[in-house]
Amino acid sequence: MTLNDFLDFVKTGQTLSTPEIHELMNRMSNEARKITFRLNSAYHTPEEVNALLSELFGKPVPDSLRVFPPFYTDFGKNIQVGENVFINACCHFQDHGGVTLGDGCQIGHNVVFATLNHGLSPEDRPHTYPAPIVLGRNVWVGSNATILQGVTIGDNAIVGAGAVVTKDVPANTIVGGVPARFIKRID
Repeated sequence: MTLNDFLDFVKTGQTLSTPEIHELMNRMSNEARKITFRLNSAYHTPEEVNALLSELFGKPVPDSLRVFPPFYTDFGKNIQVGENVFINACCHFQDHGGVTLGDGCQIGHNVVFATLNHGLSPEDRPHTYPAPIVLGRNVWVGSNATILQGVTIGDNAIVGAGAVVTKDVPANTIVGGVPARFIKRID
C-alpha cells in the first residue's frame, strides 16, 4: 500500500485493519519518530523548525507557521496548516485521519488532536476508525484541550483550556468543559 492509497482509504472512515495498512502505519510511525526526535532534541531556528516540519509533513509548510517544539506526531503525513498558524509546545497530533488547521489558528500547549478511535465492543476494540479534524480560520484552542476524531470547529471559535471536544463547534462560539459545551457566542 502506498501513502496516497492510505490517504484515500482513510477518507472512507473504514476500519484500519488489514496487514497492508498496519505495515504502512508502522513504517510511517517509524519515519515520524526519526524526524520528531531530531526536531525535539536540540534548539532550532524557526527556519530549521519549518524545514523539519516540511520533511515530517511530506510537503512545504508556510513560512508564517510558528511551532514551539517539542512537537509530537505518530504519522505526520496527513497534517495541513494554513498561513499564520501558531502551535505551542508539547502538542500531539495523531493525524492518520487528517488534521487541518485554517489560517490564523492558535494552538495552546499540550493540545491533543486524536483522529482515530477504537471499536466499542471487545472484539472490535483492536480496530481503529479514522475521521478528520478540521479547524476553520482564527480558531483558538486553549492549553491541554483534546479534540477528538471527526470534529469540525468553525471560524473564530474558542475552545477553553482543558476542554474535551467530542462534537462540532459552530463558528463564533466559545466552548469548554468535559465534554465541551457551548458557553457563549462571540460578537
